[in-house]
Formats: sequence, structure tokens, C-alpha cells
Amino acid sequence: MANNAEQAEYVLKKAREQDVKFIRLWFTDILGFLKSFAVTVDELETSLLEGQGFDGSSIQGFARIDESDMVAMPDANTFSVLPWRPKERGAVARMFCDVLQPDGTPYAGDPRYVLKRALQRAAEMGFTYYVGPELEYFYFSDANGKPQVLDHGGYFDLTPLDIASDLRRDTVLTLEEMGIGVEYSHHEVAPSQHEIDLRYTDALTMADNAMTYRLVVKEIALKHESYATFMPKPLFGENGSGMHTHQSLFRGEENAFFDASAPDHLSGVARQFVAGLLQHAREITAVTNQWVNSYKRLVPGYEAPIYVSWAQRNRSDLIRVPVYKPGKEDATRIEYRAPDPACNPYLTFAVMLAAGLEGIERGYECPPPVEQNVYEMTAEEREEAGIAQLPGDLWEAIELAESSDLIRRTLGDHVFEKFIENKKIEWQRYRAQVTEYELEQYLPVL
Repeated sequence: MANNAEQAEYVLKKAREQDVKFIRLWFTDILGFLKSFAVTVDELETSLLEGQGFDGSSIQGFARIDESDMVAMPDANTFSVLPWRPKERGAVARMFCDVLQPDGTPYAGDPRYVLKRALQRAAEMGFTYYVGPELEYFYFSDANGKPQVLDHGGYFDLTPLDIASDLRRDTVLTLEEMGIGVEYSHHEVAPSQHEIDLRYTDALTMADNAMTYRLVVKEIALKHESYATFMPKPLFGENGSGMHTHQSLFRGEENAFFDASAPDHLSGVARQFVAGLLQHAREITAVTNQWVNSYKRLVPGYEAPIYVSWAQRNRSDLIRVPVYKPGKEDATRIEYRAPDPACNPYLTFAVMLAAGLEGIERGYECPPPVEQNVYEMTAEEREEAGIAQLPGDLWEAIELAESSDLIRRTLGDHVFEKFIENKKIEWQRYRAQVTEYELEQYLPVL
């Protein structure tokens, strides 16, 4: 929908006060890459009221279609100045956009619209969906050749091993300057691996924030003559980067996941939501872990979940329930540990929500928690306990997603078909590669 005159005037006033000369209009393609074009401040009012036309084929990822006219309608609530841009000749701001058809109706291929549809389904059930993702990433000296780490620090290490403290500090300050709340930041387990946790908020705001966060991390790294990557598994033999996502449903001001009378303080709604995620985990993995490289992270021994189970304290499970603290009822939540930070957050939040809501609507029964280490169980013990395994590679994930009614309904036919097409293109390109491993292993002996 177009912004009303009052919203437009508010943004125009902010632009004048902050001496903004250019506004970048941001939107996201199906694969989660940030797209942008800029307008001058003189065009801002028209953009806010009528939108700006652009070529919609840029949303399709690898699977490009013929050029198509679309309209980028800025969301007035997302106006923010980009702190890293020079301001001597006027500041640069950004706004996220909804992508519309020329007649003003939502474009079915817009990932932001996919999430909005999922959130509308939740609203019709009386819920608001909140998420808090933990996006991990690596710093390297550059993006060329074999990755060169900046440090050999470990989990929560401080200086001198953690020489990237300044990069994280500047990143946090930049995010907060843009109005994005940060809870904390720290060094992660692997060398040169880091994490900055964004403050819990509603899913649409968080998806916008996650896209901004990924760009800010990269921009600040470049200013420090380094390179940041959200590639799930850039280093062999080290932990990969995850995006553990804390989530809950609220009814107004009340946390629908909390039940004071339950032994573990999890409500029936929370248990059904968990059951929905467990039931549909395998089929949504193509979305939450969408790259060939994603499955190099989802292997035993590196703190990444590969088995479909849940528990309260066990960090080897797919779903973890953080321990309840008295007086913190609003913080009752579940943590889904499969996604990685290279996902499309709009689609990822949408499919996780859809899976959970499916559990509520259909009254799924939650299986018992698995408090023992799932990795140490035998295959027979896991089978007896009914513990399934996440897809082992992208192709298996594609096949599961392609046959999923839940994924098709959630993404809509357009995004569903284009997403599957994109992933098949990626898999075929990957299959045709001759890797360094093959050359090292086979060339000398075959």
C-alpha cells in the first residue's frame, strides 16, 4: 500500500533535518540478496506516495525471466540514514520496499510479501510472532584465495587473541545509530568467528534488521581493510556459522508460550509449535539452509544440529528451550538451531512460523524431550526414539521441499517454483565442479 500523506511528510521532514541527498530503495531477491537503486531527495515525495518503477526480473535470483515492470513502494517506517556513507555533500538514507504490480497489488514474487502473508495467518489466529536470531560470521584478511583468519581466538576470548573487538564495536555502534537494538557481541568458537545478537522484536522488523545487519558487518569490515562472510562453512575442520533463532508467539502483551502451571513452564501452544517445527523440519531445511555449502556445516562434531529432536538444556538438539527464569515470563521462548546466516530471513521466518502454526492448528502432539546427547546414541537408539535426521545435502533438501504442501502454501506458487528452480540450478553447477579435494585424492593415483 502507498504511504499516506502524513507518513510521507514525516519522512520528508527527517530527510531535511539530516541533510539527506540520496535515498536507497532496498528490496530482496528470492535468494536473500539485497537489491537497491537510489533516488534523489527531490524524488522522495513521489516515491513515498506512488512508488518507483524498476525491472522486476532482478528478484528472480539465478532463474532470470524476461524484463518485467514492477513498483518499489518504500516502507516509511524503515527510513534510516546510512552512517558509513560520507556526509560532506549530503547524507544517504535507506528504506525497505514492498514490491508491487503496476496496478498496486502485491507482487507474489516478493519475499517480504511472503513473510507478511505468514504473519497475517498468525494474526488471524490471534498471535504476533517474535524472533531473535544469532547471526554468526567470519572475518578474513580478504575475499581472494584461501581464507586467512584475523585471529586464533576461541569462544568469548578477549584481546589480544580477539583482535576483531574494534570491528565488532564499530558494527554495534553503527547498528544502534540506525535504530537496530543489539543485545551483545562476542568471539565465537572458531578462529576469527564472531557473533552479534540482535534484540528480540517482531519478525518483519527483524527480517529487515537482519538484512541491514549483514550489510553493516561487511561495510565495517571493509573500512578496517578486512572481509566479513556469512558463508556457513568457510573453514574445513572448524565450526560453521549458524543463525540460531529464538522465537515466541504473543497474544497482545501475553506470551502464549508461557504456562506457570506446567513443570517446564511451556504452554500447550508452545508444545504444539515445537511439534510443528519437528514434524516439518526436514522439508523446511531447503529454505533455512539453502546453499550447497550449508550442508558442510550440518555434520556431526561441530555443534550444528543434524537430528530432529528437542530438549531444554541439550545443545545437540535441533530445538532447545532456554531455562525459565522467575519473573521473566515474557522471555519464554524456543530456539531453532538449524538455520544459517546466509538464508533469506523473510522466507526462513515465514516457513518456521508456518510449521509451528501447523502444529497448533492441527493439534500435533509434542514428543518427549531428548536430554541425552543425540550424537552419542546409536542409529538403533535414534530409530527407536523416532529421531529423524536433517537432509544430508542440498539435493535431498530440494526433493523434500519440492514435495511439501506446507512450503508451497507458505511461499506461494510463484516463489515456490522459482526457489526450487534456483536451487536446482545451483546443485547442477555444483555437481559439475572438479574440486581441489578430488584433484588431491585422485589425480596422483588414478
